[in-house]
Amino acid sequence: MTDGHGQRRLPGAVYRQELLRLQTELVKLQEWVRAEGERLVVVFEGRDAAGKGGVIKQVTERLNPRVARVAALPVPTERERTQWYFQRYTAHLPAAGEIVLFDRSWYNRAGVEHVMGFCTEAEHRRFLEQCPVFERLLTEDGILLRKYWFSVSDTVQEQRFRDRLADPTRSWKLSAMDLESITRWEAYSRAKDEMFQHTDTRHAPWYVVESDDKRSARINMIAHLLSTVPYHDVPGPALQLPPRPPATGYRRPPRDRQRHVPDHAAGLGGAGG
Repeated sequence: MTDGHGQRRLPGAVYRQELLRLQTELVKLQEWVRAEGERLVVVFEGRDAAGKGGVIKQVTERLNPRVARVAALPVPTERERTQWYFQRYTAHLPAAGEIVLFDRSWYNRAGVEHVMGFCTEAEHRRFLEQCPVFERLLTEDGILLRKYWFSVSDTVQEQRFRDRLADPTRSWKLSAMDLESITRWEAYSRAKDEMFQHTDTRHAPWYVVESDDKRSARINMIAHLLSTVPYHDVPGPALQLPPRPPATGYRRPPRDRQRHVPDHAAGLGGAGG
């Protein structure tokens, strides 16, 4: 099966069934992290329109937001620009019993900042030297660190940009900088290769996710993440729904004393069918 762009696509029924199974396992992973006081960090990187956001959405869909949260940092403030580069990211690292998903991360310096000239050559070199040390400190302290690079072909990226431009619900995902990445494809490729050369380490390796087919990318990434963490079933408390107590004479106030939202749904075609 192929999609509208001629790409192989995982059948919808197979995708939904396996996604639900994997999301159930993610809940088990979450409960293990919480019960054992583990700290899990997952880094999502890759080219624009590579599908990172869709994967993050599926990972977190059934998780407790008090346990698993997404860190998607905005452009640094003037004050943050004067800090040690990794400083504003360390503030978002998990405490015991937490999972943090970085929707882009400290690797901005190796990618967009370097390619677009937002950092100096000296700052870029310093990052490549310090990053493996920074990540070694995290893992030596017991943080479970997983790094995923989502790889998309130039033709699929361009088509996804066109699809977003035509879709008013997704056009916010595009910026002038995103579109400029088309003209800097090779520069981003060289930056990624150099980044991997320095930061694909034994203690914090990179894992590449082929993402021309979004469904397969989501399934493959989640399955791999689960396979790398030694989680197990954690029995929850035995809960039982209590019987509803007998009425004590409470009477609801008249409905016309409260403000209700209009019944917009009733005016839709097929409502009540």
